[in-house]
Parts: sequence; C-alpha cells; structure tokens
Amino acid sequence: MGHGHGHTSASGRYVGRLAAALAITAAFMVVEVTAGVATSSLALISDGAHMVTDVIGVGLALAAILAAKRARHRPSRTFGLYRAEVLAALANAILLFGVAGYVLYEAVRRFSDPPEVPGLTVLVVALLGLAANVGAFLLLRKGSTESLNVRGAYLEVVADLIGSLGVLVSGALILLFDWRYADPVIGVAIGLFVLPRTWTLARRSLQILFQHAPERVDVDQLTGALCALPGVLEVHDVHVWTLTSGMEVASAHVAVAAGTDQDEILRTAQKLLADDYHLEHATLQVETGASAPSCHELHW
Repeated sequence: MGHGHGHTSASGRYVGRLAAALAITAAFMVVEVTAGVATSSLALISDGAHMVTDVIGVGLALAAILAAKRARHRPSRTFGLYRAEVLAALANAILLFGVAGYVLYEAVRRFSDPPEVPGLTVLVVALLGLAANVGAFLLLRKGSTESLNVRGAYLEVVADLIGSLGVLVSGALILLFDWRYADPVIGVAIGLFVLPRTWTLARRSLQILFQHAPERVDVDQLTGALCALPGVLEVHDVHVWTLTSGMEVASAHVAVAAGTDQDEILRTAQKLLADDYHLEHATLQVETGASAPSCHELHW
C-alpha cells in the first residue's frame, strides 16, 4: 500500500528569475572579461572568471529545471530528471573550485612582481559589475532558501558580488596610493572567500546523490515513532532520501498484529510522517506479522 502526491521541484518556481539572472550575468560577463584581459588586472580576471562560471552555472541550473519538467511525464522515468538539478549544483561547485584554485595560484605567482594595473578602469568596471550582481542577487535570493539547484546559482552570484566589492577596493587603492599589491591581495581574498561556501554546496549535492537521509531527519527516531503506533509490531526497511531540493521521500515496511485495521494504520503512519517529519510522499507496505521474511534475506 502506498501514498503519494504530485510534486513540483522547488526550483521549478524560479525559472523566470533564473532566466533574468542569466541575461544580466551574460551581458556583463563580456565587459568584465574583456576589461580584465586588457588591463592585466588579476582582481578583474578573477571576478570575470567567476562571471563566466555564473553564466555556466545559472545556465546549468535553468537547463536542469527545464529537462526535469519535460521528463516528468515519461512513463519510463519514474522519478523524472529531478536529479539533473543536483548534478547541476555539483557541476557549479566543481567550476568554483577550479576558478578559486586558478586565482590563488596566479596571485601567489604575481606577488614577486605585481604588474601595473590602471586603477580608474578597474574602478569603473567594478561599479558596473556590482550593479549587475546586485540585480542577480535580488532575483535569486528567495529561491536559494528552497532549492539546492537555485542555491548553487545564487552562491555564484554572491561570490561575484563580494568579488566586485573587492575589485572596487583594489581599484581605489591603486588609484589613490598606487599600491600594486592591492590587485593580487584582493585576488587571494576572493578565492579564499569562495572555497568554504563551495565545499558546503558540493557536500550537500553529494549527500543527495548518495541518497543520504536529510540532515533534519533522525531516522532512528522516525522508526521508533512508527513502532509506537497502536497495533504496530515492527518497522523495517526504512529509507528516507532526497530526490531534489524540496522533494523528500520515504519508504518502509510496517508489520502489524493480526486483525489490525491496516487501512487505519496506513493513514495514521502517513499522517505522522507528514506532520512530524514533513515527509508528504511516503510509500508504506503494511504486513501482518512476519509475512514478508524475504525482506531480511537481501544482502544489500
């Protein structure tokens, strides 16, 4: 016996905002990358590289949502392509690791002989970048709390926003004090800021891909709560996992005493999971006593 509800992935509600953020970041990416190469500014190149990953990351997030929506009604894809959103978030994290590593390497190399960088040009480009990032930040801020996929794109934008502020400081220091070390120092600061946030995103993505139980759910406690229901003798084969952000599911076998109203047990168990653990999609198999010994014979 089972129960399920139609679900829409959390990120599916933010397609329009992702598309707008993609347009903003793509438009400015060309400006910043061109300016970074032309001025040899590591701070600008760093921020420009993050803009490139922004475009790729937001594009991946958007493509993953659209692919998941298209595949939702394909009979052979019983879970659709919602995991594509998690893969997009993981790809985002890998891109950010790569960019941060490059910036740190290049900054250390430049400390011995920092090149001359035109402060005014860096300052103007940084101001434009800051405006673009604030726009994208406001578009994605709400969705980042509901969807891991949107959060990946959002973290890209936040990293760029901080990067733009750093580039702004770098340009001001060069312009006012002709301090050439400002550029590599800011480059290192941007790289170090991005790394821990990137690790968190990668870890959460991998937890979903490895089908770990959500961190908020204590599986032992959940099993105990089901066992405590009137008429329940045993609960086994309990699985709780996340399909994609906002779509957490569970399954379990519930052994009940002979003569127990199985439909009532099913309704009570599903209500407990929905109310106490926010698991609205639960597939429960209700069995009389030890009627399914094959469950315990599995080696995995």
